[in-house]
Amino acid sequence: MSRVYQWITAGLAGLLLGLGLILSGMANPAKVVGFLDVAGPWDPSLGLVMGGGLVVGSIGFAMLKRQPKTLLGEPLNLPSSRKIDGRLIAGSVLFGIGWGITGICPGPGLVLLGAGVPEGVIYMASLLAGMSLYSVIEKLRSHR
Repeated sequence: MSRVYQWITAGLAGLLLGLGLILSGMANPAKVVGFLDVAGPWDPSLGLVMGGGLVVGSIGFAMLKRQPKTLLGEPLNLPSSRKIDGRLIAGSVLFGIGWGITGICPGPGLVLLGAGVPEGVIYMASLLAGMSLYSVIEKLRSHR
């Protein structure tokens, strides 16, 4: 399948995600912090958004298990490992700490970056710096 179709479908999927984040209010860091602050005025709406995403995602993954290729004819590249190790736990903890401090995760970070919100620019720059640091560490580990 043509790369043009891949770019179009990726763009449409990203647009759909961004619109969903904006409509649900999840691009607003204060909304996310309101969910994470269980000791303060707790806002459960993020839990409903997550639950809806879990249902839709579960249906999608169940459908993918019966298909050898994507709708565009590309091979599926799903994770095969189900191993929970120290690296996975450490990465999850770091992600959670960053999410709790900023109220931003990668999807809303891209929405805020696209809107030119300074916090989104800083968040995405920090995210890219962290990814670069990870790449450097992985290269050093592989040379040992």
